Amino acid sequence: METGLITVGDELLAGDTVNTNAAWLAEQLFERGVSVRRISTVPDEEAAIAGVIDRYRQAYDAVVVTGGLGPTHDDLTMAAVARALDRELAVDESAVAWLAGERGYERADLAAGTAEMPVGAEPLHNTVGVAPGCIVDGVYVFPGVPSEMQAMFGAVADRFDGPTQHVVVVETTEAESALVDRFEAVQAAYDIKLGSYPGETVSIRIEGEQDTVERAAGWLRERVELAAGSITE
Repeated sequence: METGLITVGDELLAGDTVNTNAAWLAEQLFERGVSVRRISTVPDEEAAIAGVIDRYRQAYDAVVVTGGLGPTHDDLTMAAVARALDRELAVDESAVAWLAGERGYERADLAAGTAEMPVGAEPLHNTVGVAPGCIVDGVYVFPGVPSEMQAMFGAVADRFDGPTQHVVVVETTEAESALVDRFEAVQAAYDIKLGSYPGETVSIRIEGEQDTVERAAGWLRERVELAAGSITE
């Protein structure tokens, strides 16, 4: 299963808010065996949001969008999803009924647009906040408030599934530039994804099927200068 992530908000692009949602969702999806192929951050502009949704829908099995839900002037995500899917936008009465029954809101208490979503979407109830999310045509729409997004994702997490990848990290004291020949050799010998990340030591991250990763890690351990406590999984 391949997924594209879209985070919405001018505040993210301005650096006013740290984009923790993208990192959290990517980690959760990876743990479920889902490959996150792209992460985009887009402004609070309907056309911009809709354009990325449309591209991602054509490329991936699912699209996850977070942010821009609610009744205010810059909450344009639901309208953008409707636009990308060529659907009308309307109040979902089941979402309104849930807010009344479970959260005690009267319709008059809800600002206009609170429960609007593309026609035919499956509403996702917001157990932490107010604005609901939805699922429609493989597009999963979550709030931008981290606590609300995380709770809503948890309710549908079992819909994201794939073969879990095994990861081993080997730390070496050698310079990254000195390791190129061994990186090329281990990738030629084993069907793995390999990344190297320099810091006080160089972290070599090996990802793939468990048996293959373990053999590749063993190959590297025999050929690099290992840092103390260098093996993590």
